[in-house]
Amino acid sequence: MGLRKGSCYTPVKRAYTRKSRKRSKSYIKTVPASKISKFIMGDIAGFKAGKFKYMVQLLTTRAIQIRDNPLEACRQLILRHLNNKVKVFYFSLDVYPHHILRENKMLTGAGADRMQSGMKHSFGKAVNLAAQMKEGQKLFTIACNKEKLNDVHKIMALAKAKLPSKWKIVEKKLN
Repeated sequence: MGLRKGSCYTPVKRAYTRKSRKRSKSYIKTVPASKISKFIMGDIAGFKAGKFKYMVQLLTTRAIQIRDNPLEACRQLILRHLNNKVKVFYFSLDVYPHHILRENKMLTGAGADRMQSGMKHSFGKAVNLAAQMKEGQKLFTIACNKEKLNDVHKIMALAKAKLPSKWKIVEKKLN
């Protein structure tokens, strides 16, 4: 069975992150691994030293919940285009998917009513992780110099198309 569509998980609900070091105290015994492999990329030392003059950020316009699948897809897209066009940059993914998504799998078709418990045991299994974001929270940050600023704006516009909801691109001058 594949992934459910993202609109099933887009509305923000109460955060569900009960993970304990003692397995008996956790409500969910196994937590799915995050699909995001890296959070900070590029010239990190140059960013800390103040080498870059401009910062471009992608901000959400409303409270939203995003699964880790589209976050990783956007991260790979942005990183690929930054390596090809910008070369020297700092790039960070600023949210971490803590929220555990559960799914009560149901069978469909003839005779399915005899093979499942329905809503009797409807807690569901952990299937994915999601990041919960507030209105105005930043998702991606890219730092670069003035000559590559136009390329960075185009790359952020590509990433906006892969994400649910509405986003705004904000540019800041550093130093």
